[in-house]
Amino acid sequence: MIRYIEGKLIKKEEDRVVVLANGVGYEILLPAIVRKTFNPKKAGEDGEVVKLYIYYHQTERQPKPLLIGFNYEPEKEFFEKFITVEDIGPPTAVKALILPIPQIAKAIEERDSKTLGSLRGVGKRTADKIIATLQGKVGKFALMREDQIPIDVEVIDFKKQVEEVLVKDLGHKVNEAQKLVKEAMLRNPNISTPEELFEEVYRGQKEVQS
Repeated sequence: MIRYIEGKLIKKEEDRVVVLANGVGYEILLPAIVRKTFNPKKAGEDGEVVKLYIYYHQTERQPKPLLIGFNYEPEKEFFEKFITVEDIGPPTAVKALILPIPQIAKAIEERDSKTLGSLRGVGKRTADKIIATLQGKVGKFALMREDQIPIDVEVIDFKKQVEEVLVKDLGHKVNEAQKLVKEAMLRNPNISTPEELFEEVYRGQKEVQS
């Protein structure tokens, strides 16, 4: 199983790149949200080094391994949730992710089928399936800040874990993250998992913005 690749960019096509790592050239599909972060210069120029988190896909129907690349671990994590929706396999999801992950996650949480239906290859019927499957499960990703580079976090307890993910993965300041978690726990003292806490933090943010 391949989970991460770091190497020299040797070829760049419309929807994929070839990365040379340890003498092997890996062909990696890139969603639009990842492709747009690559330098527009000619592939391989100046020995451009790329680092990608990899989703590895291989099944009986898809015997040829498919590698899909992401800049950040949370992007990959969202992708893995996205493909649990009926009728959305990895190739479809790669084409669909044309909007920033926080925007897609927000649309799911707010049941915004119009925005979801605008994703490439996703019509109203599939948009409704996305909402039915993922609504209430992706609030964490709606909190992401696009310009933040995630860092691995050390898990201490679930409240501390959420604070650290908010800071290190999603781009919030320490005092802001602590305040968000504290307020969420005051609103719902029965929260017992990171997922529930992320959802409550997101709901609180949504109320402030409305």
